[in-house]
Amino acid sequence: MAVIHKAKDNSIKAILDEPELFVDFIRNFIPIDILKDIDPSDIEDVTERLLSLVSEQKDGDTIKRIQLKGGKSLFVIAIVEHESKVNFRAPFKMLLYIALILNAHEKEANKEASDEAGYDRKITQTKDYKYPPILPVIFYDGEDEWTAETNFLNRTEMSDIFEKYIPKFEYELVSLKDYSFADLAEFGDVLSLFMMIDKLKTAEAFSELGRLPKEYIEQLNDMNVPTHLKELLVKVITVLLRKIDVSQDEIDIFVENIDERGLSEMLSIENYSVQETRREARAEAERERQIAENRLIHGIKALVDKGFTIMEVANIMNMSESDVVGMLPELA
Repeated sequence: MAVIHKAKDNSIKAILDEPELFVDFIRNFIPIDILKDIDPSDIEDVTERLLSLVSEQKDGDTIKRIQLKGGKSLFVIAIVEHESKVNFRAPFKMLLYIALILNAHEKEANKEASDEAGYDRKITQTKDYKYPPILPVIFYDGEDEWTAETNFLNRTEMSDIFEKYIPKFEYELVSLKDYSFADLAEFGDVLSLFMMIDKLKTAEAFSELGRLPKEYIEQLNDMNVPTHLKELLVKVITVLLRKIDVSQDEIDIFVENIDERGLSEMLSIENYSVQETRREARAEAERERQIAENRLIHGIKALVDKGFTIMEVANIMNMSESDVVGMLPELA
């Protein structure tokens, strides 16, 4: 289970680190037919091995190797961008990662060929050798329009003159703002729920969840969601709702007993409103405050009954004398 230390980057990376959710991400957002048949068991995370020495790597960057049907491999670079400002260096960063992946792959391929042949064999130097494809993807959940170039060629000066000699790859942009809640509901999988939670930018936006199609909510209820994904959902909800200044009491009420109520009940927003939850949270906080105050008064009275002076009581309770008197006005 991933532990989420930082807010946004690690929340999304924790989602993409789950093979089931990563498969849903590829199927939902990448329009390539050959990727519709991949399974979670086909996914290998190679992020730590390939990016550990890259100084500018962010927590949200991840690299997967996908074993395609037929034995061929594909690398996927997924970079999460959520800053308020668009990252215009994205094409260059992708180029850096692509070179890093191919360099590491070449060493690995030559080692495997040498081990199999029993001698030093540089298979990547043979005429027929082909490098694996790399699919670069940027997932952007910021509120502004993504205006960075998607093709490295367009970030290079005099590209019209030197076009033939400049890398021309593009990265696939997945901009969450381009997908409505209804669009995400059409995917009908657990990832769509994570994406909806990520789209919430204000506490009042909860009302959007209340307008989800009934069929989608029923579909979620019929899913046999693994326990570890439910636990991850609770973690992600907690982190992302904190980012939009939802109180911990409200968050606790929202995700309380998710295993017992189920995902569909959690999304039944007619049973949940920000205003009502905040009233409940304030009422609960007031009850806890009153209990704590009563305990304090009881402790002070007990000391006074034993003959302690106001000064002694204040020292024992780590309070000022005026506060002690304020708790028990009859001592004044």
